[in-house]
Amino acid sequence: MAKPLQIEVYNPNGKYRVVSTKPMPGTRWINLLIEQDCRLEICTQKKTILSVEDIISLIGNKCDGVIGQLTEDWGETLFSALSRAGGKAFSNMAVGYNNVDVNAANKYGVAVGNTPGVLTETTAELAASLSLSAARRIVEADEFMRAGLYDGWLPHLFVGNLLKGQTVGVIGAGRIGSAYARMMVEGFKMNLIYYDLYQATRLEKFVTAYGQFLKANGDQPVTWKRASSMEEVLREADVISLHPILDKTTYHLVNKESLAMMKKEAILVNCSRGPVVDEVALVEHLKENPMFRVGLDVFEDEPYMKPGLADMKNAIVVPHIASASKWTREGMATLAALNVLGKIKGYPVWSDPNRVEPFLDENSRPPAACPSIVNSKSLGLPVSKL
Repeated sequence: MAKPLQIEVYNPNGKYRVVSTKPMPGTRWINLLIEQDCRLEICTQKKTILSVEDIISLIGNKCDGVIGQLTEDWGETLFSALSRAGGKAFSNMAVGYNNVDVNAANKYGVAVGNTPGVLTETTAELAASLSLSAARRIVEADEFMRAGLYDGWLPHLFVGNLLKGQTVGVIGAGRIGSAYARMMVEGFKMNLIYYDLYQATRLEKFVTAYGQFLKANGDQPVTWKRASSMEEVLREADVISLHPILDKTTYHLVNKESLAMMKKEAILVNCSRGPVVDEVALVEHLKENPMFRVGLDVFEDEPYMKPGLADMKNAIVVPHIASASKWTREGMATLAALNVLGKIKGYPVWSDPNRVEPFLDENSRPPAACPSIVNSKSLGLPVSKL
């Protein structure tokens, strides 16, 4: 028999049993649950990724809802187990839910929550950080210093790329892509080219207005262009940041052929979904083009990297930390907890999951609603009129 997992219990006599498969940042989410008569069990086992069997053991015979993580395989087996235990609510502490079989959740009548609305700026900031770090070779230079190799200034030492006046390319100009574009345009006076199925009108107006401001002050104005194809962005941009959704049409969107279209000294950034990039092809491209650089926050077979990627000096790799600002992670924990709590309490679903400020205001009680339920229509859940 498997050894029981370590858990920490809050409000042991609570009416509703809620399980969190991981400790999460902050305490507000904990307090919100126990104030509403929930017994909260947090798995504290020193194990990065819990197996399906681990989570089944946490669910047990009675469980009203589970807060889980994007590293977990939420499919038929887990939703069946949760349903048998009387549970009707699950929430990822994440915006994405590629780890969730929503059809299986629908089959068992389980609401699936996610946490949009709090990751836009922090994800865009990391993409901008990776862009700058790659352009100025900051990680390489840091390692050089720490190794004790610096013995004096040299004209060619870690010469990188100037961003000002160059072109930033954005593939997927939704909330995060547009926020990133604004940072790069305003912060570094870069021109913009973007590709999206939908016109990013607000982004275009922003760049136009900023260009007029620069011109009025005697500076070179910035420009924008909506590309007719992704290939146009790849050919023209000096820095390219990927912000598409992940589906069949975007799997390996960046592959051997598309990499070959890019400039030899271009910079590629991915803070979206790992499988958007063919990592094997990327490693070969990095080997063959030493001045081409990449910044990655996500990986095709996360948590693993394809062979050779870790050895590339022209690659910056970080462990999926785009949302890792204190405010954002605490907000995600709060929203995930409120998704589960709301379903347990029979609350309606918030009308706009991207406008979640009322749930995050620590000086007032959150609305009586589930912040974001991705399968609300399939389950026929009512929408809040608040």
